[in-house]
Amino acid sequence: MIKSMTGFGRAEVSDGKRNIVCEIKSVNHRYCDINVKMPRRYNFAEEKVKSAIKETVNRGKLDVSIMVENVTENDLNIRLNPMVAKQYMDSLKELQSIVPVDGDATISLEYLASLPDVLKAVPDVDDEEEMTKAILAPVREAAKRLDEMRIVEGEKLAEDLISRGNEIKSLVEEIEKVAPEVPKAYAEKLRNRIKELIGNSAEVPEERIVLEAAIFADKCSIAEELTRLHSHMDQMEAIIAETGQPDGKRLDFLVQEMNREANTIGSKANDLGVTELMLKIKAEVEKIREQVQNVE
Repeated sequence: MIKSMTGFGRAEVSDGKRNIVCEIKSVNHRYCDINVKMPRRYNFAEEKVKSAIKETVNRGKLDVSIMVENVTENDLNIRLNPMVAKQYMDSLKELQSIVPVDGDATISLEYLASLPDVLKAVPDVDDEEEMTKAILAPVREAAKRLDEMRIVEGEKLAEDLISRGNEIKSLVEEIEKVAPEVPKAYAEKLRNRIKELIGNSAEVPEERIVLEAAIFADKCSIAEELTRLHSHMDQMEAIIAETGQPDGKRLDFLVQEMNREANTIGSKANDLGVTELMLKIKAEVEKIREQVQNVE
């Protein structure tokens, strides 16, 4: 079973005092990179939020959004900021002395209290452990739903990878059928070329032609590369079929090996038919590489 690195999960939990919403969006990344956005007053829970998500997610770039809405007055404290109030008062008195004002210029307590940041209603988060527990509930649920989506996407990826692997196997089998004929065709071309050069009056040195064809066959032999390439397809299927959590990095390394074998075959193949088949294989390997980038 493989998982995609892209997905989305959302969960909302209410504990009677507050509603907490968690949304997690995941995209491709080489490592596990988690970015958490939530009200600053709850930053003490950030590391535990990351740890909770890592229980489910091994790799990917995740943007986590946590929103907290307080629904009871008991969960709020009214806090006075006397320093801000004093600065407002001093500034207003200075303004009063500079600018003439018509009518009653008395600075009322009600007006002063209405100014920004003088009085604040803030959540009571004295019990950080309780608040952390409340936040982690929707976080774990959102991570679970994210994981479910990544599994579904992973199934689609697996189907595509296996399909492309089977296509490569078919192309390899076609090359295996054609490859033995390449040295024979080379020997015939060599024989005809010699006849063109020396004419029909002289005997063609058959033993020399056979020797040259043997040397050519050895140089352009791709049997080992074809065997390894076929084996790589089997390994890819085995990794996908594992019941545990497969490592996308293993698949990425395997694709590099596929590409290496394909390039070697392409450079050694001295035949137009083999080259055309190898170009098709390289195209499929590239598509596999692109898909593997999405595997966790």
